[in-house]
Amino acid sequence: MQNSGFGNTVNPLLSLVDPKVYSIPMLLLIGWRGEPGKKDEPQHIVQGKVMTSMLADMNIQFEVLPDYIEGAREAVDSAVHHMETRGGPYALLVKRQCFSKYKLKSLEPNTRELSREEALRVLVNTFGKWDVVVGTTGFTSRELYELRDELGQDHRTDFLCVGSMGYASSIGFGIALAKPSRQVFCLDGDGAAMMQMGGMATIGVNDTKNFKHILINNGAHDSVGGQPTKGFDVDFTAIARACGYKHTFQASTEAEIVEAVKQLREVEGPAMLELLVNKGARSNLGRPKTTPIENKLQFMKFLDH
Repeated sequence: MQNSGFGNTVNPLLSLVDPKVYSIPMLLLIGWRGEPGKKDEPQHIVQGKVMTSMLADMNIQFEVLPDYIEGAREAVDSAVHHMETRGGPYALLVKRQCFSKYKLKSLEPNTRELSREEALRVLVNTFGKWDVVVGTTGFTSRELYELRDELGQDHRTDFLCVGSMGYASSIGFGIALAKPSRQVFCLDGDGAAMMQMGGMATIGVNDTKNFKHILINNGAHDSVGGQPTKGFDVDFTAIARACGYKHTFQASTEAEIVEAVKQLREVEGPAMLELLVNKGARSNLGRPKTTPIENKLQFMKFLDH
């Protein structure tokens, strides 16, 4: 896992696998984003700085995985010995470029008409100047930012979730409650939605007529290596209806997206539109040029208009 994902494991690590609870041996291989002294994004720098102190405070034995075979083998042997004798978790921190490059073998061929960025281009051209947009973490928000630049559009309408994977829908839901006169569009992903699916139940039982949930499903964790999800096997629209969403739609072509967004605007929410797209992103995809604080302040001013 990435160390950002480690944040999601704090509760079960402490309340379930700790030696003083169930004492479950568990090897944690943690990618050390935001390692001190290395350039990274703000959200990773924050968590990277406290990575070792978090492990120490949680009483989890750890070491940095060496970048050569003999050292790595010794580290794994130490981890196994610790787990056999003490029980509980043991962590190996993996620094950047510790492993050789590896190209993930594609298990799911790209058979859809559009990529995520192409689908986003269609979506962006349907949004109005007062529409509120919340973008999920990773490539989705980065592509949204670049599309706004390319089209000469305003960034202040968009809240970009640079971290907190899975919470875009909850953030959008909160905004929809606070600003009932504005259409709120949440751009979500299949992996993110599955990570915090409980948010859909909270959204579904509330009468947020202006909340429109657009779930972009490419069957992959695209932003962290393209590992497959079970996104194409999950019936997100059925789950949304079961949670109380009033309307659901699905689209995979440009014409279908345009028509579906038109319908999405007209119906009362909460409502969901699932877009089925290909995985993958441009190799030259940039990052937002504004800081998260600047994004927040611009967005707050936009909401106040």
